[in-house]
Amino acid sequence: MTAAPDSPRPASPDPHPTAAHPAHLHRAVAEWYAAHARDLPWRAADATGWGVLVSEVMLQQTPVARVEPVWRAWLAAWPTPADLAAAPVADVLRAWGRLGYPRRALRLRDAAAAIVAAHDGEVPLDLDTLRALPGIGEYTAAAVAAFAYGRRAVVLDTNVRRVLTRVLDGEALPAPSLTSAERTRAAAVLPRDPAAAARWSVGIMELGALVCTARAPSCTACPVAGACAWRAAGYPPDPHAHRRRVQAWHGTDRQARGRLLGAVREAGGVVPDAVLGLTWPEAEQRERALATLVADGLLVSRDDGYALP
Repeated sequence: MTAAPDSPRPASPDPHPTAAHPAHLHRAVAEWYAAHARDLPWRAADATGWGVLVSEVMLQQTPVARVEPVWRAWLAAWPTPADLAAAPVADVLRAWGRLGYPRRALRLRDAAAAIVAAHDGEVPLDLDTLRALPGIGEYTAAAVAAFAYGRRAVVLDTNVRRVLTRVLDGEALPAPSLTSAERTRAAAVLPRDPAAAARWSVGIMELGALVCTARAPSCTACPVAGACAWRAAGYPPDPHAHRRRVQAWHGTDRQARGRLLGAVREAGGVVPDAVLGLTWPEAEQRERALATLVADGLLVSRDDGYALP
């Protein structure tokens, strides 16, 4: 549920009739980003395409505060795709640690191997070529093209979708799944100049992460509040609320998988079934979770227990 913003009344008529014009939005967001952007290592001037790719995969459904130390350790261990492609899978999974969704670590390693095999070890610049890498989807490819190489690409993560939905559509939150209409609208508002487009994309993403948040937007700090259709309409409620699912965690197969994988990862060798039984006592769920971990390539089954690949 989205809490009432800090400016609960409908906005007064904007004194600038061109406030909603894309050029106004671009300028306002760029100026705000220049003053308020977080100092993150994958945004540094010397960040490589590989560093940006690693950051984008790690940041999927994971907060920046958890990602940053793991990203630094990962880049220290494997500063190039070739380094990661040559690393043992067990080492990769240990380095991933508790970031969650550990299949992302295997997808990164697969992508690194493809980069070495097909692109001379360099992360490609072209959007379609990035999309062709194993495990790299629409968003990640666009983010790498924009943030690593300054290309014009439509970058649509959860934060960007939320800001554009509020400012341009006047709705509290976007639909649960990305729509073709959203892609069209995002492309239409994207600056034509590649460098300006990249600045817009990272700026609007940061605005969604820090100001136009899902649960407690801070409209008084927003550089485009005067152009926001949702604010002007009086903050109507989420029209898609009935379609959203709340993901449970406690007692689920996801929690069981995380506990079991963590026990094997921390043990550093083969973990007997009896020990895993203490880690997750519910036998049927434990066996189901272990079977899916093996199927996903995250564990291997031995005669005397389970181990990392």
